[in-house]
Amino acid sequence: MKMICRLLIVSLMFLSFHSTAGMIGTDQVVAATPQSDRANIQNLLSRAEIANQLQSLGVDVNAAKDRVAAMTDDEARSLAGKLHSAPAGAGDDGWWIAAIVVAVIAIWWFWARK
Repeated sequence: MKMICRLLIVSLMFLSFHSTAGMIGTDQVVAATPQSDRANIQNLLSRAEIANQLQSLGVDVNAAKDRVAAMTDDEARSLAGKLHSAPAGAGDDGWWIAAIVVAVIAIWWFWARK
């Protein structure tokens, strides 16, 4: 135990971590505008696998691109945020299965204690 503590102290002395802060440039601020959000969405719609999936769902890719172009800045920002945070190939509706399993285990545990 003492050896591990000594090793950690020595490693923290020699492997210190530094963080820095600085000014951001105008080009970085401009890159974060809704126009870049809209361009990111347009780029996603241009990908072949997404275009194929939209067509299989009955959505015309050109109509989807026109809808993206007609979005307000807030809508484009919201959609771009959802696209980057969405899980790949999964839905978020499986939470209720875990809730049922936890409830069943809790009921069984309380019943077994009696």
